Order: sequence, then structure tokens, then C-alpha cells
Amino acid sequence: MRNFAFLMLIFIVNAVNAESARISGSVTFGRSVIEFAIIGLKGMSYSAITDKNGKYNIENVKPGSYLLTCSFLGFETFNQAVTLLNGEHLIVNIQLKEHSNNLNEIVISESSKATLLKENPIPILPISQAKIEQSSASNIIDILANNAPGLNVLKTGPNISKPFIRGLGYNRVLTLYDGMRQEGQQWGDEHGLEVDYYNIANAAVVKGPASLMYGSDALAGVISLSSFIPDKQDGKLHGRFTTEYQSNNNLVGSGLNTEYSDSRFLLSLNGSYRAAQNYRNSIDDRVYLSNFSEKNFSFRFGHHSSKGYTRFSFTLYDNKQGIPDGSRDSLSRKFTKQIFDNNEDDLKNRPLVSSEELQAYKIPILSQHIQHYRVFVQSFYKVEKGSIDVVLGFQQNVRKEFTHIKYVDLPGMFVQLNTVNYGIKYNLPKFYNFEISVGANGMLQFNKNKKATDFPIPNYALYEGGFFAFGKWKYKRWSISGGIRYDLRNVQWKDFYVSTNPHTGFMQQAFFPDTANSTLQYAANKKIFHGISASLGLSFKAAKGITLKANIGRAYRAPNITEMASNGLDPGAHIIYLGNRNFNPEFSLQEDLGILGNFTDVSFELNAFNNNIQNYIYLSLVTDAQGNAIVDAQGNRTYQYKQSKAQLYGGEFWLAIHPEKLSGFNLESSLSLIYGMNRNKQYKGKKINGEYLPLIPPLKFTSNISYLVKFSKIKSHTFSILPSFGLEYNASQNRYLGLNNSETFTPAYWLLNLGISASLGLSEDRTVQFVFQVNNLLDKAYQSHLSRLKYFEYYQNSPNGKLGIYNMGRSINIKVIISF
Repeated sequence: MRNFAFLMLIFIVNAVNAESARISGSVTFGRSVIEFAIIGLKGMSYSAITDKNGKYNIENVKPGSYLLTCSFLGFETFNQAVTLLNGEHLIVNIQLKEHSNNLNEIVISESSKATLLKENPIPILPISQAKIEQSSASNIIDILANNAPGLNVLKTGPNISKPFIRGLGYNRVLTLYDGMRQEGQQWGDEHGLEVDYYNIANAAVVKGPASLMYGSDALAGVISLSSFIPDKQDGKLHGRFTTEYQSNNNLVGSGLNTEYSDSRFLLSLNGSYRAAQNYRNSIDDRVYLSNFSEKNFSFRFGHHSSKGYTRFSFTLYDNKQGIPDGSRDSLSRKFTKQIFDNNEDDLKNRPLVSSEELQAYKIPILSQHIQHYRVFVQSFYKVEKGSIDVVLGFQQNVRKEFTHIKYVDLPGMFVQLNTVNYGIKYNLPKFYNFEISVGANGMLQFNKNKKATDFPIPNYALYEGGFFAFGKWKYKRWSISGGIRYDLRNVQWKDFYVSTNPHTGFMQQAFFPDTANSTLQYAANKKIFHGISASLGLSFKAAKGITLKANIGRAYRAPNITEMASNGLDPGAHIIYLGNRNFNPEFSLQEDLGILGNFTDVSFELNAFNNNIQNYIYLSLVTDAQGNAIVDAQGNRTYQYKQSKAQLYGGEFWLAIHPEKLSGFNLESSLSLIYGMNRNKQYKGKKINGEYLPLIPPLKFTSNISYLVKFSKIKSHTFSILPSFGLEYNASQNRYLGLNNSETFTPAYWLLNLGISASLGLSEDRTVQFVFQVNNLLDKAYQSHLSRLKYFEYYQNSPNGKLGIYNMGRSINIKVIISF
């Protein structure tokens, strides 16, 4: 009987094998894996989606001949004829070729499942590895802003760029690093992004409220950064060496990525170093205290199988950079330097900075030192029904801002932020055209002031958690998606006392019970915020190549710690902040409309949005009775946080011309426009005197023309060049917050850029890429409306008629990337 059963089992297995076959493999671009690519057999229902390792698997395929296809945003569609025999397991590894104009492809959706761009109702723009490699800028956020209409940056010199999406920034834009939210005191003006520029493989920009998946702080959108992940699985050592030079500030940088992977394990080690002198322009010459030195190190170890993977990652970011203050001689306009502290410091009689100091790589005493440590574990596994995605991580951000000349080892600000991130998501199996994900995520956060002299925020504890459900339904030409989320945040701090240090004369933290002769700077407080986020959107394929999209979303954001509790000087920002502990959470209601077109010779995308925000929080300059800004001895101004109703509306248009008969030619142009209005009734009709919101970018137009030339193979070597010419136009900004001179008018300006990229393929694994780029070709003197250095000025008039600090002038950049 047992033999009979055994024979029957063999018969059944053989019968199943005789009626089906299997296709599997990987999808890559260069050394990067492609996640969320769609692979299918044309005209059939067989399909699969690549996982985070770029792997796909199509099972139970009937024997026969098919056309295997693969598509992903920014790449040419892959097609290959395949023939499957009975019981065969066919392995097809797919190498995609870049094509930046294909709109009918896949992007990461907020449901964490693959979604065609044309089916996603929220505007999402991926930035490919090739785009990043072919660009040269001071940091990764500047590169993304150059490639994503609607994304702008608030700058404090070359190495500090804070992302703004559709006029909203700071804690309203959430940054993800390999899927884990970045937490690094992002409330501050001069607090940049703590990531390794050379270890970013690709990125995505989500424009619009994304609170549904991530909770508070994603009200404006999300910047998702992905690092390089070993994918070859051939048991050999591979790597990537990057080196660059930028002439404007004599930046030198190098980064090395090494990796190993086989069928079960992966390992990578990465390190980089960048150093720059003070940048320059035709108005200010060298801008004192804008130099920086940055080091990075990262390590990753992982195990993977056909069911999923687990990865352990560690990163270290270490950055030292000057803190510009803009002080200068009133007649020569040359920069001066601080040599005394407190009342002994005379702004108008500081000595001039020497040419040796202006051209030095050495970081001066007045500087900030930022260290960011990140340890996290990610797991993704297929289960019997669906799949599970888990992340658990710890981050520590240490920020020291040195602002004292006499006591060089005593920071003006010294804060340590510890954050524990957690998240779990369950993706249900697809049923009746429905795809549903449910999950929970949040964080525990603890901030502590260390030994310093200024305390802009208190020691605080934050506990946050949220639950969400997201679903998508697709039928023929319709795709509908939506979901709901609930968040709860608890923020609390204890009494915080300060007293005068008798030895230094500066303030110091006083600890209970030794609080005699001290001042209570922060009274104990506890706040609980909660909110519901929701979204509903649809896309409709109206005709061949045309897709219409619409979405409405409600997002929630709890006030950050500086908006609630700040009461003191942030020495790096040169601002005295005053918060309000009675603030309510922000809630936005945003409507999006879009139309996408994708044709053989032309592609385009048009998006429009309207965003109404309740309890919008913004900064307003504090003045005296005569309307003059209140400043201290070092010229630091005071700003008060306020709350009001607000409305932001506008849109973006993108057009690409890529004639099929002129292969390699590409002309891309984009236009973005944002209006920001304070809807408080007292400011109605006041325009620049209160009706316009602060930090709203002007109309921006960009255009870039390129022509890819590929040469015939010579002894199995490949060679291609990509010359390009680009222009950027920023209109004058006359819709600014001029109340109490918080902001001023910004004139229009044009920038021209020139570049050429050459790639030499020595073998399948060895390539050399050379990038030559000239930014601001005509050495235009300009000030961006979102440059904080524009307002670093201590005089009412100037001999040359120029006030504030100007942006970077012409820069000739060279970058070499060697892959092996």
C-alpha cells in the first residue's frame, strides 16, 4: 500500500511538471538591482514583480513559446522570445537600458507594492542611478532638485540643503534612508541631511501628503534615498570607486564601495571623504566660514533566499563645517572674523579675514560638528498568504556648534538625539483585483542637552505610533487606491534650569536640587497629539498613451519641539527662536489632478494641486516699537512661531521630446509654479505685508538638451558619450513675506550649465565613467530666494549696492567613476 502511494505521488508530481514550467532570474541596471519591476509574458496572465533583491519568479506556466517583457520607469522596455518545455526551469537575467522618457513604467507607491506610474494618483518621480552619476553638485539634495520639478532647496552654503516640496519643508518633508525615516534635528535652518553622497544608488520624490504610510512629518511629501545593495551573487568581489574635483571651492572627494554576494549571503563595506574650501562668487569673492570636511563609513551584512531576506546595516556620518555669519567691513565689503565673545565683540570693528584663511581647508573655530550613527535591521519574507516587511533601527545624532573664541572647547549648542524606529507591514495576497497592505510604525525619541552655553530646546521624550491600511483595486482601464491611518504622539519634558557659570560668564544647565540662583528656562510640560490621515485617488486610461489622475488626501503633522518649546539662541542659525506650547497639529487637505502622455516621440506630464492647511506654523520676525528687528550683540535676530490658516496651490509641467528616428536625442523641459497664501483674515489683501507665506520659491523653468552617441564595439569594449546643455530660469519673487522685513524681493536670474559624460565598458563588470560639467557657465552673480545667506547682512547700505551673500559662481567639475 505504501509503495502504491509512493508511485501515485511520483505520478502526480510528474503530471504537474508535465503541465507547467517556471521562469526566474534578476533585473539589474549596471550594478544596481531594480526593485518593483514588472515581468510578464505578453498577452498572457503570467506576471511577477521583482523584490528588493531584484529577483522575480513566475511559476506554473504552460509549456509553449512566449514574449518575455520587463518594464520600469526610466528604462527601455525589455523583450525576449522564450520557449518553455515541460517541467523546465528557465533562468533569464535581465539587464535594463536607461530611457529617461518612458512614463508608462513602475514606481514605488505608498502601499509598498509595485504600481505603474500612470496608475498612481499621487505624483512620484524616481531619480535613477544614471541621473545621479551624470550630475555633479555639492550634495545629493541639490542633484535631486535639479531633476525633480516642484522640489526646491533651502540653502546655507554648499553643504547644507534642506528639501522643500511644493513650498513646504523642515519637518513637513520626511526623508527615508533605505526605507527608515531619517531623524537628525531637522527642525534647524542649518541642519543638513546626514547621508553619504557617494553611496546613493537611486532616489524617489513623492510630491504630496504621504502621512498615510509614514505618519507625522510627511505632510509635504517624501524623499526616499536607496543605497547600493550587493546583487551579483557570483561569489566574487565587486566595487565602485568615485573621485571628483569642483573648482569653485576646490572640493576634493573620493568614495569606495566594495561588495560581495553569493546565493545566500551579501556583504558590503563603504567609505568616503570630501573636503572643500570656502566657495566664491564675483560679488563676495570667497565666502568665509563656508568650508567643510565630511567623512562616511557604512557596513552591511545580509542573508537571502527564495522566500526573502534579512539585512543588518550600520552607517557613520561625520561632518565639520564653518558657520557663516556674514560680518564684513562696511567699505571694502571684505569678510571679517570674530575674535572676542559677548559684549567684547564689536561687529563693526572686527579684523579682516586673511587670504590664507579664506583659501584654507582647515575648519575654523566657529564651526559645527555633526555625527550621525545609524544601525538597523530589515526583513522581508513571503509567507503562506502574502508577505511581511519589518524594520527596526536605532539612530543617534550628535550636534555641536562652536561659537566661542576664548573657550574653544565649549560648544554654544551640544545636543544628542537618540531615536528608535520600528515598523511592520503585512501585504495580503491579491484577490478579486484587490491589493491590501496593513501595518504599524512609529518611533521613540529622546533629546538631551550636553555641556554647552545655549539651550534652544529642552530635554524631551517623544513616543509615537500609528496604524494604517492601504488598498488598491484595478479593473480594465481603472485603478482606484486609498487608505486610512491613525497616529498618536506623546511629547513631554521636565523642568529645565539654567544659571550663569562664574568662570566663563556664559549660561550653563543647572540640575535639581542645585537650582538656587538659577532661571527656569523650560517649565515641565506634556502634550498629546493625535490625528487621522486618509486618501482616495484614481487613474483612468483615457486613450492610448493618455492617462488621467485625481487624488484627495488629508495629512497630519504634530508640531516639532522647536515650534512648541524653543526659548533661546540656536547659535549655528544665528536666530533666537520663541515657540508656543499651545500649538495644535497641522492638518492639510490636498487635491491633485494630473494628466500623463507617453508617445513614441513625445512624453509629458501635467500636475496641479491645491493644499489647504489648518494650524499652519510659520516664523515671524520680532521687532521693537519702531518696527526694527530685535538683535543681540552678535547680530542674532529673534523670531516667533505663529499659527494660521494657509493655502498653497500651483503645479508642474514636464515635457520630453525624443524622436524615434533620431535615436539618442533628448530634450527635456519643466516648469513649476507655487503660490503660498496666509488665510488669516487680518492679512487679507495685505500682500507682502502678511498675506504671502514665507519661503515660497518663484516660478522656475528648466530645459536640458542631450544627445547620446554609442560607438561600435571594439574588441568587446563599448564606448558612449553624452554631451548636454542646460538652462535654469528663476523668475523674480515679488510674493514674499515682507512684514517686518522677514523676507525681501528677489530678482530673476538665468543659469547656464554645460556637460559631457563618457562611458567606457571594458568588460561586463568593469566600466569607467568620466563626467565633466560646468555649472553657472557665465559666472552669474545671483541670490536664490531660498538662500539663508541672502539675509546675512549687518548694514543698511553697501558701496556696491549689493547686500547679503550671493550664491556660488562658476564651477568646473570633474568626476570619475570606476566599477569593477
